[in-house]
Amino acid sequence: MPTLRAPAIRALAAALLLPLAAGCASGGSPAGDAAADPAAAPPPATRLLEYRDGETLLEGFLALPPGLGAAAPRPVVLVVHEWWGRTAHADRSAERVAGMGFVALAVDMYGKGRVTEDREQAGKWAGEVRGDAALSRRRLEAALAALREVDGADLARVACIGFCFGGTVSLNAAWSGMDLRAAVSFHGSLTAPSAEQGPGVRASVLVLHGADDPAVPAESLAAYHAAVREHRLDAVFVGFAGAVHSFTNPAADGKRSASSKYHESAARRAWEMAEGFLRERLR
Repeated sequence: MPTLRAPAIRALAAALLLPLAAGCASGGSPAGDAAADPAAAPPPATRLLEYRDGETLLEGFLALPPGLGAAAPRPVVLVVHEWWGRTAHADRSAERVAGMGFVALAVDMYGKGRVTEDREQAGKWAGEVRGDAALSRRRLEAALAALREVDGADLARVACIGFCFGGTVSLNAAWSGMDLRAAVSFHGSLTAPSAEQGPGVRASVLVLHGADDPAVPAESLAAYHAAVREHRLDAVFVGFAGAVHSFTNPAADGKRSASSKYHESAARRAWEMAEGFLRERLR
């Protein structure tokens, strides 16, 4: 076999690397080159967005990735808040999603100004939405309708993610047959599609669960896994040992409840998994 000299080796390496580089440039992430180097990317543009569900005025937090426009449409991710209402946690999460290259809207499921630190009030509002499947889906669809006015928002590629109450809302949206590419639940209460709903589920599902979360009974866990198997859903389940409820929220310090506490490593890993999942499903 002939021996290749150094210049020939360099030329061969360049020839092999050229198609790889071209493939990365032509495909890649929805955020383009900036996503590969987050430090070099400008921050998302943000603003409040008012919209309505019938007579109810809602106010979301819109985060837009750099370079958005009709010539460079981006997928849409709805971000659903915890049961307290649309707080800073949901807004910062929307900014994080926009930093991935997606149009992100922290939606309002309750109504403008309806935010509380009172557990009883939060539970009442959450119960009203969770207990009315039509209302819950309508609030999400109202958010999507508002995004029709955002130049460059690609409503053919939509995901819904959420935290605690919002995670449950995201799962229920998937079970309802809503036209979603993906649904992600961060430490949400687990629900399962009914026998009638199962065949109509379109979304791929990612559940990021606190393995020590006392708010999710074993029966709910078993029913979820049984439904996934029965309906052969495209679903991924990850349980984080040592993590409880609200493990992605730095404001959850365990003082209100020992069962709701931030877990740094679980939060970091969950976000990494969610980002990879969204990139795969929304490409």
